[in-house]
Amino acid sequence: MSALFDGTFARGGAAGAVSDAAWFRALLDAEAALARAAARVGLVPTTAADAVTAACGDPGRLDLATVVAKAADAGNPVPPLVRVLEDAVGERDAVAVHVGATSQDVLDTALVLLARNAIAAIDADLVAAADAAARLAAQHRDDLVMGRTLMQQALPTTFGLKAAGWLAGLDGARLRLAEVVASLPVQYGGAAGTLAASGGSGVALRTAFAAELGLADTPVPWHTVRLPIADLAGALGATAGVVATVAVDVVLMAQTEVAEVSEGGSRGGSSAMPHKHNPVAAISARACARRAPGLVATLLGAMEQEHERAAGAWHTEWPTMTTLLTTVGSAAAWLAESLDGLRPDTARMTATVAAARDPELAGALADALTPTLGRGPAHDAAAEAVREAAASGRPLRDVLARRTDVDASALLVGAPDSGEAGAQVDAVLADHARLTEGTP
Repeated sequence: MSALFDGTFARGGAAGAVSDAAWFRALLDAEAALARAAARVGLVPTTAADAVTAACGDPGRLDLATVVAKAADAGNPVPPLVRVLEDAVGERDAVAVHVGATSQDVLDTALVLLARNAIAAIDADLVAAADAAARLAAQHRDDLVMGRTLMQQALPTTFGLKAAGWLAGLDGARLRLAEVVASLPVQYGGAAGTLAASGGSGVALRTAFAAELGLADTPVPWHTVRLPIADLAGALGATAGVVATVAVDVVLMAQTEVAEVSEGGSRGGSSAMPHKHNPVAAISARACARRAPGLVATLLGAMEQEHERAAGAWHTEWPTMTTLLTTVGSAAAWLAESLDGLRPDTARMTATVAAARDPELAGALADALTPTLGRGPAHDAAAEAVREAAASGRPLRDVLARRTDVDASALLVGAPDSGEAGAQVDAVLADHARLTEGTP
């Protein structure tokens, strides 16, 4: 990603959590944990494992520039990293470097650690966005807004229910990500998955390796069965979809002709039109989220992997997952900013609902005719009345006033009916409180 666009597409904490420095930290954390695990099962001296851990904990001592320079020659950065670590700890303690492992064991484990850290940053921004949505839902629980289906006016709903829908989606995305993170496994199988280089202690070493890093253990390596990567991709893609849905609602409601919400702050100017106040945060959230499906497709497409190690498909996962974590994190960060400063115009919402009661009137007509005509014919009769009003340019109420089978003046009395919107808002807010505050 060019630094010119990083302000938009690398926003939030996730970008830093997948930087080159973060990748090195994850690789070194994996190597250090493997050394400690090998010591726990008696394969190497504890003093050697301590030396490896110390070296991994001080990247400034390591010749990481050489790792970068030689990574392409090896096809991945692990072989040169192992050589640098061996040189750093000396011949005696090098016995605890990369014990029984293959490059994929360390790289896959590092990718899992990287994803776990990045998702923690993404979650922080999702929490901020969800909390902002919760405030909007509570504050506007009963404020009417026009519902829109297939981009056309439908029936009135409440802005509180709309915000509660956003909230439920964001909380649901958080839960899915948490489930995936909780199941992320360590990778350890050795050169061809047999653990042949682990001195007969490979299974115990894998268990100890997982425990050192707080990862799940596995009965076999997953070198070419890439379900953990697919699970990450799916959960991140779903999160991006939720963020995009909320963002596009904000963008559409902020249109000049609609003007039911606006973003706070000074962003949103135009180089040509000084009057513009574009919803930049929502637009940017949508832009970032829309990059995710292609990245998810690349990761899912890479699942078909041959024999014991893939030639190319495995390699494509590293930059793709890095970018996916970055773009989903950026989308979440932008959405949090958009919702935190969102300014609903309830007067405008109310006016729009008041000026567009024909959909309700058509529904009321169908309800009134159903006892005599039956549900289907009543629906058709109401639809025909709407078409007649549109063709003649007259208000629907005037068209209905000519009917003798219904009292048009009695069809709509009082405020629009928002049904059980309020109760649903309350339920979502209660779920959110349980998720974030641990309330019973």
